[in-house]
Amino acid sequence: MLNRYPMRFLMTIGIVILIILGMSDSIPQDTSYHQFADTRTVYHISNFWNVVSNMPFLFVGLYALNKIFRLKTMVYDSQIQVAYMVLFLGVSFVSFGSGYYHLNPNNITLIWDRLPMAIAFMALFSIVISEFIGLNEGKNLLYPLLILGITSVIYWVYTESIGQGDLRLYLFVQFFPMLVIPILLTYFTSTFTLHYGYWYLLLCYVFAKVFEYYDKAIYESLGFISGHSLKHMIAALGLFVLVSTFTNRNRKKLIIRGE
Repeated sequence: MLNRYPMRFLMTIGIVILIILGMSDSIPQDTSYHQFADTRTVYHISNFWNVVSNMPFLFVGLYALNKIFRLKTMVYDSQIQVAYMVLFLGVSFVSFGSGYYHLNPNNITLIWDRLPMAIAFMALFSIVISEFIGLNEGKNLLYPLLILGITSVIYWVYTESIGQGDLRLYLFVQFFPMLVIPILLTYFTSTFTLHYGYWYLLLCYVFAKVFEYYDKAIYESLGFISGHSLKHMIAALGLFVLVSTFTNRNRKKLIIRGE
């Protein structure tokens, strides 16, 4: 089923996970999430290092957009250019959204952190589907996926406003692509060379989550930087490697049997 009907396979996994999440209890935002280890104020900027460590996202996003629009050195299918544009616009806005959130961490400011991330996750998922399953599939799914990503944040905000916070849909939007993308990378062949950038991005994503979890322990051990600040930088590094592979790769030549 995986090789013959990849989209059915993905939809089946997605539906099963959504059913499991739907049967589970709602997941409210834990307010302790906003209590980061490094709260130092520098140059009158609260939580300075957690704020400025988001700058690499802006650099990577602008670097990629420059390669798409001005230098025209990024290699991709022009039919799905909008997905690459949305991905790196989302990455750029993560810098502002996450920076804004870390100035005053709370559920309201967290909206502007999660919204560009949800958009970036969905655009990335569309790109991977277009390269490993089919261009039309990735192209046709782009806007539904973006709507899903934005809806997941709106739904969380609404449920928080009525005192019944529920992160389940947002967690699906963030983790489902990261669960499925390794399967696509393993069992399908890309239309381009140099797809190792996706593996680096996934590895950096895992490390970023580990750094996030051990935020306080890392800060107490190192003294000058926290796990959450490292999370931002390692995630941006993974995206930078991905941009490099997008720039240096080539389209694979089709081999026609009998020639």
